[in-house]
This record gives sequence, structure tokens and C-alpha cells, in this order.
Amino acid sequence: MKIDSEIFGAVCGYIDAHHDDIIAMWKRFVDLRSDATEKEKADAMAVLLKSELEAIGCECSLYDVGEKNGYSLEAVLGKERPGRPVMFTGHYDVVPLKGDHKFFIDEENKAHGLGCLDMKGGIVMSIWIAKALTEAGWNGRPIKFVFVGDEENGHQWGDTKHFLVSHGGGGGCAFNMETGLLNNAICIGRKGTGQATVTVRGVAAHSGNNYSEGRSAITEMAQKIPQIEALTDLDANTTVAVTMIQGGTVQNSIPPVCSCTVDLRFGSVAERDRVLAALEEICGHTTVDQTTAEFEFREFMAPFDSSEEVLKLADFVDGISEEYGFGSMGRVFLGGGSDASFILLGGTPVICSMGVQGQFNHSDREYALVDSMFKRAKLLAAAVLRISDFEKH
Repeated sequence: MKIDSEIFGAVCGYIDAHHDDIIAMWKRFVDLRSDATEKEKADAMAVLLKSELEAIGCECSLYDVGEKNGYSLEAVLGKERPGRPVMFTGHYDVVPLKGDHKFFIDEENKAHGLGCLDMKGGIVMSIWIAKALTEAGWNGRPIKFVFVGDEENGHQWGDTKHFLVSHGGGGGCAFNMETGLLNNAICIGRKGTGQATVTVRGVAAHSGNNYSEGRSAITEMAQKIPQIEALTDLDANTTVAVTMIQGGTVQNSIPPVCSCTVDLRFGSVAERDRVLAALEEICGHTTVDQTTAEFEFREFMAPFDSSEEVLKLADFVDGISEEYGFGSMGRVFLGGGSDASFILLGGTPVICSMGVQGQFNHSDREYALVDSMFKRAKLLAAAVLRISDFEKH
């Protein structure tokens, strides 16, 4: 089924005619700091988003997901429409950096400012896609927005993960509006992320007078670190890195305790389980007599473990992109985690990295290509207009 040229033309015309308004919203969102570490700032951004979405006719709800966590937001446009909703998902919080980092556009038509790329640009784009479709008279199915305010903290402390799984389910498809890649590729998988703390306990003793009575926790940890890092399997998109180590009490005592922090990135649930089982075995076997070891694990982001439906959605959008002159896209698996993982766990096929294109997230060099805001808005609007074609397959 071809896109009605009149409707698509109206969508593109609306987006082009509101160029300055789109930029103004982008600036307003970026200049309102929403640091993941400051709940009040994050909540203020959620309230602003709610007001903007209500202004285009959405039914909106804010959810308190924890004392330290920014609100989670659900908004639905056209709730009464038939069919499963098209979803736009993502996070509005930013990694805190010192300084103001206000929004501006340079002479190369690159947007700068904290969160301009990761990922307030993508949120702005999704709102204007809905506005353009509505103005063009399209009402084919509901459009649903699911935005959260603590992604950059890995959703620690609160209930955001459960919110994403429950409110992200039931969609016909979802576009996670994370950082768009400069090579235009669609993200169809991401590593899960977690952190293990391994602690070894030994026996303290004076290193001169009672050397033989001591049992060094550091010596035992030194045996374990190569075993831990050997769990890395690059072919399976799994990395296991000891990133911090601390041990001993004073300089003239055999160290009774040593701990290390292990950064875990895993390409699938099966890989996560393999690594955790191996850590259990490594801690259960000691080489220094009278030492013991244990570990604690915290998972931050579940793996975005691609599925057949995810791959089909990526191919569908790639096809739309080529058909309507936006260029080939292709697929990519990325190392950093994203909330696409929880949307997929909720049962909605999702593709990631569909926001504005740019690079240098989480730094004062962060930038986004301004033209990509308008190009990708038209691309995703075309995909929404044709989404029944995806569902048929």
C-alpha cells in the first residue's frame, strides 16, 4: 500500500513550515537542565513534556517511580483509534556535566548543548511527527509516548524497569529515539550492563613479626583477576573488565580484605547467566589457604536481545528510507545499553537509535546534525503511515 501522496506531502510541508518552531522547542528542552542525579530538575522536564503532549491532544499520566528517580511519563494520542499503537520511547534525563552547556547552532549547522543528542533531540522529533500527522488528517491508529527520567543512572533505586516493561507492551512497533548514528544504521541489539563486586577475605598479621600467620586477600585476588577477565567472549558481544581494585588496611600488615569492581557487558541473557555462573565458581575455589571469596551483582540495563520481529522492523524502515529517498540504513549492534531492551521485554518490536544523528554523547563535545531532525522526522512519519504493511508481514 503506497502512502497517499497528498497526506505525505502535507506532513513534509508541515515539518518544513515549522522549522523555527522545532528548533525553538529543541532549545527550550536542552536549556531546561534535567540531570539524572537531581530529581527536582528531572521532574521539571517531565512536567514540561506532559504539558507539550497535552497541547497536541494526548492523554498523559506521570508516574512516581522512586524517591531519587525522575517521573516516568505515558502519553497517548488517539486512544480511541483502532489497532495497536505506534510507540515513541526514550529518556529525557541527561548525564550531569559541570557548566551551563546551553543550546546553540554553529556555522556548520550542528546543534550543541547538554542532551541535544542524547536524547532530547529525539523526543522533540517524536512530538513533531505526531503534530504533523495530526495536521495532515491522519488518524489511523493510536500514537503512544513512553519517556523516563533516570536512564543515565541505569534505573537504579526505583521501579522504572517495571514501568517500561508494563507500559511499553502491546504496541504494534516502537521507535526508541536514542542517538542516531552518523552512518545512518539502525540499532537492532545492544549489550546489557551490570556491575559485580568481588570481595576476598583473608587473615591479617604483622608482615614482619607474624608473616606466616597471615593469609593475603590481595594474593588471592591476584589469582582471580585473570580468571575473571578470561570470561570475555568478543564473538558473543560479552566483555568482563576489572575496573577498580582496593585492598589492605595498613602498609605493614598482611591484607585481610581485597575487593574489585567488575564491569559486565553481555550480548544476551544467556551470556549474562554464563558469566554469573562462572563468577560463582571462581569465588568458590581459592588457592590461598584460609581465604574466602564472594560477589554481589547489580544489573543496570537488560540486553536488547534482538528478535525476528525486530529484524523485520529494521528491514521495513530501511526499505521505507530507500523508497522515499532518505538513503540506505543497514543494521548495527551497539555496546551501550538502552531502554529498547525493556520495551522488547514488554512484547513490542522495537528498533533503537532513531533520534537525531550526531556523536560525543556524555561530553562537552556533544553535537547533533540539525538537518537530521527534519530528515528523520519525515522518514519516521512515512514509516507510521505505512505501518500496516509491516504488520501484514
